[in-house]
Amino acid sequence: QVQLVESGGGLVQAGGSLRLSCAASGSIFRFNEMGWYRQAPGKQRELVAVVSNGGSANYADSVKGRFTISRDNAKNTVYLQMISLKPEDTAVYYCNLFQLRALYWGQGTQVTVSS
Repeated sequence: QVQLVESGGGLVQAGGSLRLSCAASGSIFRFNEMGWYRQAPGKQRELVAVVSNGGSANYADSVKGRFTISRDNAKNTVYLQMISLKPEDTAVYYCNLFQLRALYWGQGTQVTVSS
């Protein structure tokens, strides 16, 4: 089994920054992909960014140039650095890990950006 625990969410003013962290524990395979998704009220969960264990990253168009995903393989931790935050970035942010054809999710962390 795999457990994911997110941290770092909170309330920030527009234009501000936040850094999210997600620590994975349990049976972590060497080759996996970790990522961040978000879900705003009344909307579907959407991809924010994903990163392979090799460091290759992909981003949603809406966050390119503002968000940076990174990971520390030794700590099984993925990070999401968010700058120039906008009110439309307000959502619950979920971390996930994909390995061996299984997908695991964290419990989510709330990010609220005030205008």
